[in-house]
Amino acid sequence: MTIPTQRPRKSPLVMAIAAAALGASGLASAQGSSDLEARLAELEQRIVAAEQRAAAAERRADEAEQQMAEQLSDEELESRLAAVERQASGEEGFSFNAYARSGLLIGDGGKSAEGGPYLTPAGAQGGAVGRLGNEPDTYAEAILNYKMRFDNGAKAHYRTMIADGVETSNDWTSDESSLNVRQVYVEFSDLPSFTGAFENASIWAGKRFDRDNFDIHWLDSDFIFLAGTGGGIYDMRLADNWTSNLSIYGRSFTDFPVDSMNPAADTGSTDNLILTSNNYFGNWQWMVSGMNATDNDERLTEGNIDAADDGIHTMVAYHGDDFFGLSDGSFKAALMHGQGLGAETKSLGSNGNLSDDATATRLGLYGTTYLAPDWRVAPAILAETSEDRYVAGDQYDWATFNVRLANELTENFEMQYEGSYQWMDISPEGYGGNNAAEGSYTKFTIAPTFKPQVGGFWQRPEIRLFASWSDWDEELNDYSQDDAFGSDGFTGDEWAFGVQSEIWF
Repeated sequence: MTIPTQRPRKSPLVMAIAAAALGASGLASAQGSSDLEARLAELEQRIVAAEQRAAAAERRADEAEQQMAEQLSDEELESRLAAVERQASGEEGFSFNAYARSGLLIGDGGKSAEGGPYLTPAGAQGGAVGRLGNEPDTYAEAILNYKMRFDNGAKAHYRTMIADGVETSNDWTSDESSLNVRQVYVEFSDLPSFTGAFENASIWAGKRFDRDNFDIHWLDSDFIFLAGTGGGIYDMRLADNWTSNLSIYGRSFTDFPVDSMNPAADTGSTDNLILTSNNYFGNWQWMVSGMNATDNDERLTEGNIDAADDGIHTMVAYHGDDFFGLSDGSFKAALMHGQGLGAETKSLGSNGNLSDDATATRLGLYGTTYLAPDWRVAPAILAETSEDRYVAGDQYDWATFNVRLANELTENFEMQYEGSYQWMDISPEGYGGNNAAEGSYTKFTIAPTFKPQVGGFWQRPEIRLFASWSDWDEELNDYSQDDAFGSDGFTGDEWAFGVQSEIWF
């Protein structure tokens, strides 16, 4: 008997069959009716039994299907949960990071104002003066990451970073754009075959910023900036309290003149190779770098001195977890020294014009803390002395003192203040056509600031209105024909106003 896909209703079906049978046979006798009822009763029992068997089979099929589904879903659920956890923790998947700033900087004459943290004569040697209310540019970084985790536990991280910066306030800036791919690299970590001192180490290759660069944000100046194209290994554990990084970076020096008779046509090129060992002992950091740029000594220089074709650089730093031992907060301090190509103490290996006798020593420190529940402060000092930098007998001495102060008035609004003072004594000995100059620069900024949520110096995004006043000694206007100082309408006692956004995540 074929069982219908839909279960028949018991009594109505039997009665319908009986009515049809009676109508068809025309039986009238009681005996015939009795036989028919018996046959119908038997048929009903058979139908009921068949329904019961079908229902039991359906229940068994449902149970088997449910058990199979539950078994599969457990496995799938475990796999999916693991994937979600890896993505939530940042171990796997795509992510996007960014830094950007943009705004107007307008002088008291109603036109765009000169500005930038490096606008003073000391700026070319890294002498920053403070960035709040002093930035005329739009700058943006877009960082694309993709992370993978493999069945054996190994991890891979791919990163591309694109950046652009312009000073025009126009909406279309392709003619002035400096769009650049600043980083492209791959890093591997948690490799099962790495054991012993390399158990927690990671390796990388490509074009990148060194992972352990650090800076003074309020000055827009790195303590140390190591970058280029190369490869390295991070986090080798050489002892219980000693981890070490080792890297080699290449930076290109191109199109430098090598012939005084025809400097434009006869040019040279080379690569500066930077081998760096970066070591951590608890809060202490010791970094040492050696550099070699074959044939850079063939470079034609002003004063006919020998350009450096090698150099050395070292840094000792301390990363504090309080505010100089006085209160909660943080601080960093670093002392750097370099010779030859290492006399570019911040941007390691980036300057091929340094002389073979160049020496430089730099000190940097800053800290952050709360003075009161709604008041926070961040002082900073950055100073450098260098000599025989580009020509024999030159001297570049400067020191910057900066403080950023903020008063959190509501959960979305704070007042920021910044003061900067820079002293400089520069004797270029005619290098670059520049003149000797000694003097100081002073800047003060007040900036009403809006945020989605206040709380700490690192909370972004924010939108600032600002007014900045700056002044400097008149002698600094005569340093160079190419810098901002002494230009038309920019000779001292300057006001600037504007608005700026800043974001990072």
